[in-house]
Amino acid sequence: MSGYYESILYGAMWTVALSLAALVVSVLLGMLGAAAKLSGNPLIKGVATLYTTLIRGVPDLVLMLLVFYGGTIGLNNLLEWAGSKATVDINPFAAAVLTIGFIYGAYMTETFRGAIMAIPHGQVEAAWAFGMGRFRTFMRITIPQMVRYALPGFTNNWLVLIKTTSLASLIGLKEMTYLAKQASAATREPFTFFLFAAALFLIFTSISLWVLKRLERRYSLGAVRLGA
Repeated sequence: MSGYYESILYGAMWTVALSLAALVVSVLLGMLGAAAKLSGNPLIKGVATLYTTLIRGVPDLVLMLLVFYGGTIGLNNLLEWAGSKATVDINPFAAAVLTIGFIYGAYMTETFRGAIMAIPHGQVEAAWAFGMGRFRTFMRITIPQMVRYALPGFTNNWLVLIKTTSLASLIGLKEMTYLAKQASAATREPFTFFLFAAALFLIFTSISLWVLKRLERRYSLGAVRLGA
């Protein structure tokens, strides 16, 4: 039995790697999406709005299956049309990272957009009046305050993202949910191994909550003192 537990712990490393990689993708897309939705260009704003509307309206599992199976078929058909005899197989890890990152990029977009809109515009105007450029104003004024306003929503998105990684087991990625299923099928003790996987997810989310709560207190320190 110990071998199965070790196997699930090995899969937990893939779960963590998948979560962090997808988080990077989602944050980058979220920042770009928020900037697009706050821009004055109607076309860019429209594309960003379409992105967030479609992604938040389609189930995560459907998108993952579309990327993994539909992407493979589409790329191979494109290569065949180009006259190439090469074939492409999408890596399950890459497919999961791109799909989960793409999905949660839409949620991060709304989180970051709301956080930026919560910052009083007068502070930005004051920075410009002191001669600070747009980039420096964004890095010195907008980003630090945006983090404070975005952290509650970011925390929620991150916790859900971690749990969403379990869907990658359906496309063959050997993360801990996949390996827990294999162990339960071999031993006919599903409760034992799925409970172990659930406990690992709970550990990951608990650690995340502890870290993010500390960050939230740190970035809210000035506001708390001002309110006091």
